Amino acid sequence: MAGESVRAVEGEALRGAHLRYFDLVMAAFVTILLLSNVIGAGKIATVTLPGIGPWPFGAGILFFPVSYVIGDILTEVYGYARARRCIWAGTAALLFMALMSWIVVALPPDPQWTGQAAYEAVFGQVPRIVLASIAAFWAGEFVNSFVLAKMKLLTRGRRLWTRTIGSTVAGQAVDSLIFYPLAFWGVWDDGTLVAVLLTQWALKVGWEALLTPVTYAAVGFLKRREGIDVYDEGTDFTPFRARV
Repeated sequence: MAGESVRAVEGEALRGAHLRYFDLVMAAFVTILLLSNVIGAGKIATVTLPGIGPWPFGAGILFFPVSYVIGDILTEVYGYARARRCIWAGTAALLFMALMSWIVVALPPDPQWTGQAAYEAVFGQVPRIVLASIAAFWAGEFVNSFVLAKMKLLTRGRRLWTRTIGSTVAGQAVDSLIFYPLAFWGVWDDGTLVAVLLTQWALKVGWEALLTPVTYAAVGFLKRREGIDVYDEGTDFTPFRARV
């Protein structure tokens, strides 16, 4: 019932339930994911740290962690099965974006159009980086969702911050350990690769911690409005299905 959260296991909570905000949260999740891969995936920025000097970091750090916050909200409010559905939707969206980018870039440009080089620079994608990005997202998000769901059972739904941050520590570690070696091993020098990998992981976890008040507010709002609080007791945690 709207306005009052009820504790329920996955099947009982969502069977026949009218979820008013799930589709909006899912759309936000996929949108942030696509933006992070279009805008921030390829750029390395640098900040100067006092006492350390220049320190490189990936520009996608500015907004990609928001997808993990939304992923935490999906699992916490709607359960692992629906979060799994969103992860597969995001994976399909990434694959479609990569395919269409390749097709559009490959189309012969009109002789009077002078933007082909710039277009290729922005949307031309190295297959190795695309594969690394999709594999890292898929594995990292599933680890994130699995850890959060399991920690919710262990903590009996208390101390939300421990599972949002804890799941991000694990999920982002898997994401970074897959993406950077697959995408840039042999392209960047080893020192830059390790520095960017560790920086990205630390900053993403830090972002998650800073956004904890936002996560609490969003989770509280959705649980009240949807009238559910899902515990994944007896849930099949296989990632290899999209059906709820």
